[in-house]
Amino acid sequence: MQDTEFYERLLGLSKPWKVTDVDMDIAAGEVRVKVTCNTTVWVGDAGQRLHVHGHEQRRWRHLDTCQFRTIIEASVPRVLDPADGKTQMVQVPWAGPRSGWTLMFEHFVVRVLLACTTLSDALRLTGLEWHQAQGIMSRAVERGLQRRKLEQVDYVGLDEKSFRRGQDYISVMTDLVAQRVLEVQPGRDTAAVLKLWELLPENTRQQVQAAAMDFGAAYAAATRQAVPHALIVYDKFHVSQMLSKAVDTVRRQEHKILMGQGDDTLKGSRYVWLRGLEKMSDAEFLNFQQLVELSLKTSRAWEHKELFAAFWEQRTAAEGAKFFARWLKRVMSSRLEPVKKAARTLKTHLQGLLNYFTHPITNALTEGLNSRIQLLKASARGFRNFDNYRIRILFFLGGLDMLPALSKSHGN
Repeated sequence: MQDTEFYERLLGLSKPWKVTDVDMDIAAGEVRVKVTCNTTVWVGDAGQRLHVHGHEQRRWRHLDTCQFRTIIEASVPRVLDPADGKTQMVQVPWAGPRSGWTLMFEHFVVRVLLACTTLSDALRLTGLEWHQAQGIMSRAVERGLQRRKLEQVDYVGLDEKSFRRGQDYISVMTDLVAQRVLEVQPGRDTAAVLKLWELLPENTRQQVQAAAMDFGAAYAAATRQAVPHALIVYDKFHVSQMLSKAVDTVRRQEHKILMGQGDDTLKGSRYVWLRGLEKMSDAEFLNFQQLVELSLKTSRAWEHKELFAAFWEQRTAAEGAKFFARWLKRVMSSRLEPVKKAARTLKTHLQGLLNYFTHPITNALTEGLNSRIQLLKASARGFRNFDNYRIRILFFLGGLDMLPALSKSHGN
């Protein structure tokens, strides 16, 4: 088999495309495959016959041949579009539009990028520069979003994630059932979250039954405006965080007072109060039990937090409402202002808590994806450009079908 025939088969070429020459430059470590197109008339996508009006010289990076960098070179026909009188370059069968890589090479790079722990590892394996890999990821995400099916998105999660330093955030929307990131948007105000919702097709938004979120007013306001039919479910893990923060505030206040009296009972106990009982060793549990039995404000605050956990175990919203009323009465009769403040916040958002019994969803998946986003950010040592940040998130966490498929020639 001749070299020209080998590359024709490798690229899947048929008439009018033909490999006319294969040149190996050993010094440069490069193989150049020259392709020609022998036709004066081109058949367009709609079956119309278009006349060739000139050619344009193009180059594409292909998979290496025996560790030699392989370049496809072709003089690509430009055809006249009678509708507007302008010429345009025809689509070659081995590469996508506006691409500097063959489909086979893109396929390989996408798989390598997905398999590698860091982008730098992928760059070493593929021999690409950073901006080239970013370009391939952008094309892959564009391809994946075009193929993505969103007919059934029942539950979504909304959360924020830091972008750059300071108060610079993005909003993240996840599909809680399919376990994927749907979209991201810069900012976390109402306008930003509303834009996030609007990025979903109208028919998809109509399918959403409920959205899990924290107590941020912007997320609720935008959700009520964009999907008024969907129920808002306040995330129970954020509730736990709020109550844990209240316990820690009580601990700090009490510790300061005790230290002023020469009592270091609470010294070094911060994480003991925040750690779940199931995570304690036997020795830690015995020490913690001794702390709880002391007449401390912190232990009473901790008991209120632990009691609230039973709220999520109620069978119905009606039972949940009764439980909350009893719990709230008990908390408000205490003198623990940080816990009372948290309880008042929960009362304000009670309906969103009770919606959990209709749609028992949480943002645990979203939080998990946020952790993976943080790893992407740390691996890249931060992002200055939001578009690159978005592409990286959707590439790795969007659950997209991104591998390119070979196209077909339309020539005669």
